[in-house]
Amino acid sequence: MHHELILILDFGSQYTQLIARRVREQGVYCEIHPFHLSAEKITEKTPKGVILSGGPASVSDEDAPRVETGFYEKIRAPILGICYGMQMIAVDLGGRNEPAARREYGHAKAKILSGSTKLFNELPFELDVWMSHGDHVTELPAGFHKTATTGEHVTAMENHERGIYCVQFHPEVSHTPLGKEVLRNFLFNVCECKGDWTAAGFIKDEIEKIRATVGPDDQVVCGLSGGVDSTVAATMVHEAIGERQHCIFVNNGLLRYREFEDTLQVYKDNLHLNVTGVDASQEFYKALEGVADPEQKRKAIGAKFIDVFQAEADRIGDVKWLVQGTLYPDVIESVSLRGASVTIKTHHNVGGLPEKMNLKLIEPLRELFKDEVRVIGRDLGIPEMILERHPFPGPGLAVRILGDITPEKVELLQKADRIFIEELHSFGVYKDVWQAFAVLLPIQSVGVMGDYRTYEKTVALRAVTSTDGMTADWARLPNDFLAKVSSRITSEVRGVNRVVYDISSKPPSTIEWE
Repeated sequence: MHHELILILDFGSQYTQLIARRVREQGVYCEIHPFHLSAEKITEKTPKGVILSGGPASVSDEDAPRVETGFYEKIRAPILGICYGMQMIAVDLGGRNEPAARREYGHAKAKILSGSTKLFNELPFELDVWMSHGDHVTELPAGFHKTATTGEHVTAMENHERGIYCVQFHPEVSHTPLGKEVLRNFLFNVCECKGDWTAAGFIKDEIEKIRATVGPDDQVVCGLSGGVDSTVAATMVHEAIGERQHCIFVNNGLLRYREFEDTLQVYKDNLHLNVTGVDASQEFYKALEGVADPEQKRKAIGAKFIDVFQAEADRIGDVKWLVQGTLYPDVIESVSLRGASVTIKTHHNVGGLPEKMNLKLIEPLRELFKDEVRVIGRDLGIPEMILERHPFPGPGLAVRILGDITPEKVELLQKADRIFIEELHSFGVYKDVWQAFAVLLPIQSVGVMGDYRTYEKTVALRAVTSTDGMTADWARLPNDFLAKVSSRITSEVRGVNRVVYDISSKPPSTIEWE
């Protein structure tokens, strides 16, 4: 089925993916492309509208990203310029843009001017908006008129006859409370979209596409991680081709407490997947023996996974396809803003498996964001224990144990981590955090237990709030909660006598410790 389409041209804004998510939330399918996508290719896609994102550059910079000459005359669909997009449109069409005396960043009050404007239809005459710019438009191009101001500055302008609309603020961020309505007005009032993008419709279309792509006798292999993405991808492919998909769930000995056993049971009993569980933990421990460097851990785990996975795939025989849970952000990050599209990052290709095994890819989720995957998963009947599970790194607990890996350290961390997660559920705050986990530090400290002096290990607790994992803030968990978790870990996990809480945000820190 051909869905109506909105194209977003990316000029480097940190909010570009957020624009796409806001458009999708309105039931309209959209795609992100680099700013240099030609007008000819855009026209071929017959979009209902085009959005030009913000970006960190100044239009006056010598190497500032720009659309091609004649762009606005060639595009037949309405255009919305946001922040940098507005400034570029102003300059390209004969207006003027100048550095502001003071950079405008943060909250502002936009005054909507009287008169007919589809972009601000049925909205208040004063809007709380979020600004992030150093330049501002000082002279409008011919045929444009102001539709909003902040003080003396132009905040929005449009040329209704040419179908070009511009805003200096960011309607896509939560700090612009009515921003969704502004985007909705562009989508439905200006572009006349109908909103035909739904989870149920996507599932139906994708299943039909898989059936049409995979030959009637082709065998398909899928590596399950226990996470949301691979589980949803495997379930969709199962709906399409049934038992011809062979799922492999490898226990590398670095999963969370009982994750292998419990998740394998869900795969078999709840989702009825054709799945083989492979306990290769001892092989992974052997490959990691004496390895302390984080990057070397990743390489050792990746190489061993390929060996184990290929051995299992060889038993199936004559496999032609590999299922991957690639998401849209993975695809976007693989496109150079300054150049042509490049391949998806290596770590999304399951350590190079498709190339090594000469397999073709099935990526049923490559058009979706994470929150959309969860919606799809619910429609497919996947249990909440998998859908709501916090993100988990590919190398597993190996990057949450600082230093070398031993089975004893893994068991100790699994127990501490289990207590942390149990209490998050018990206190009703598990869903309030993006990711939470325990880290085993290569530190021993003096403690006292009963009448005895101890010299035992330290566990760090990490919990963050985030919307996409690109930035994150440390979670302000209740003191009573932290006290209970610390008490349980030090009393129930033999070998730990100290618990600390990580209050670092990303940036400057990362979410994981390694």
